[in-house]
Amino acid sequence: MRPEPLPVGPGQESVWDYPRPPRLERVARRVRIRLGGEVIVDTDDVVRVLETSHPPVYYLPIPAFADGALTPGEGSSFCEFKGGAAYFDVSGGEQVRPRAAWTYPRPAAGFEQLAGRVAVYPREMDGCTVDGVEVVAQPGRFYGGWITPDIVGPFKGESGSLGW
Repeated sequence: MRPEPLPVGPGQESVWDYPRPPRLERVARRVRIRLGGEVIVDTDDVVRVLETSHPPVYYLPIPAFADGALTPGEGSSFCEFKGGAAYFDVSGGEQVRPRAAWTYPRPAAGFEQLAGRVAVYPREMDGCTVDGVEVVAQPGRFYGGWITPDIVGPFKGESGSLGW
């Protein structure tokens, strides 16, 4: 059952206006990620994925990450839209966060822009910003969306959202 979307203010967008299947969108925004006291990525080469009920997931080019920040991790998963995902362990400073990022090595048709890009779980990092604004992680352990003040929900992953 679809929840009641929160009101949208000036300069905001609702996750309930996002499509399903998801849409890819190249955006002119700067993303910065910190881990272990280090900036491990700072780029404006950003593609975001927008899907109903989910905050955007930001995909960044693998070469934008600091040397050694990404190492192949264990396991895999499958998205009905994007295809098979592989995981990375993410390192910064003295910190290592297992399976804290993922990629689609051979994305499904329509999602080819994701090839060579990585998404990071913001809850696993010391901090993530979009245009200098600190990100809040999407609720729930499975989801990797990035919540900023310009995005309104309610969001998949919150208590009671299992059936959305």
